[in-house]
Amino acid sequence: MDRIFDNTATAFSLKSDSELERAYFLFKMISHEPLVKMGSAITNFAFKAHLPVESLIKATVFDHFCGGVNEEDCLPVVDRMWEKGVSSVLDYSVEGKDQEDPFDNATDMILKILDFVKEKEAIPFAVFKPTGFGRFALYQKIGEKKALTENEKAEWQRVVNRFDKVCKKAHDLEVSLLIDGEESWMQDAADDLAETMMRKYNKKKTIVFNTLQAYRWDRLPYLKSLHERALADGFRVGMKVVRGAYMEKENERAEEKGYPTPICKSKAETDENFNETIRYMINNLDTLSIFSGTHNEESCYMLMDLMEKKGLEKNNDFIWFGQLYGMSDHISFNLAANGYNVAKYLPFGPVRDVMPYLIRRADENTSVAGQTSRELSLLKKERKRRKM
Repeated sequence: MDRIFDNTATAFSLKSDSELERAYFLFKMISHEPLVKMGSAITNFAFKAHLPVESLIKATVFDHFCGGVNEEDCLPVVDRMWEKGVSSVLDYSVEGKDQEDPFDNATDMILKILDFVKEKEAIPFAVFKPTGFGRFALYQKIGEKKALTENEKAEWQRVVNRFDKVCKKAHDLEVSLLIDGEESWMQDAADDLAETMMRKYNKKKTIVFNTLQAYRWDRLPYLKSLHERALADGFRVGMKVVRGAYMEKENERAEEKGYPTPICKSKAETDENFNETIRYMINNLDTLSIFSGTHNEESCYMLMDLMEKKGLEKNNDFIWFGQLYGMSDHISFNLAANGYNVAKYLPFGPVRDVMPYLIRRADENTSVAGQTSRELSLLKKERKRRKM
């Protein structure tokens, strides 16, 4: 199979020289873990102290990793990527709160985005986080099978109603909807709710996608049992497969609480778990739809190879590749140039509210071995190519 991801001319075709230099500067900074930790602390302090740093953050890290402060703001980015065959997933990246008003506001925002998506071929998916619609502690309590108070029962019903409202609208508009994964100790309740929505709205096509985090060793058995229920009860399963984003937090909590960590023992084990999950899904495309959310080149090549061996079209309706905006353009744009279905997660929201997301992105880049150095080497290569 052709090794397509080294083509930097295609990868960075949308970046001006100044945007290329900004990307190089940002990844250079991110490559130094002490700088990331210090920068995160300073940023948090600056926001709490109401220092005027928003414009600086917006011009640098925000504009690199986010589409804008609202959905309209994102349109120029969406249109530019679509010219190169790369779709967008509008991601309202405001972290969950503990009050009811923000949950209702988040629901209204997703409903608004669904209308927006319906009118835009370049945006085939909408997305939301479970904790955007309800309290983390409530998901946790339900997942632990603890008795709820009457108030909590009413509160949970409101969460269920929010899920149902957005999933029904997605179904009525025939727009696919991704539900993000979160920490393991709240995920059981979110999984059950996602399955309920699949049973209801995935009868004829895949509307609702849950997320499977492959750094958890128990996720492939979970998928297989869900698949058995789908076959028995006549619904399709949509699954966004990712490696995972909360590893340190997961391991720390397991150690603190004295239970076995849900995380795979090694990076190699996680990689194999991810790849085995994709292999299982591609062998069952009659009832499973894949959104392969990965920045790992070898996992992408593996899926491409499987598609070729099975004689599947590159733009098969049941297979999507996905990466985050501002990262792995060498994967996204080269995949699209070769005819595959590709979508970039495009975060948006007020600068202050999106900061937790941005800090997590920076932390992840420092902790994933090779990710930042690969980005830097490709940016260097493109800078050199443009100067020739």
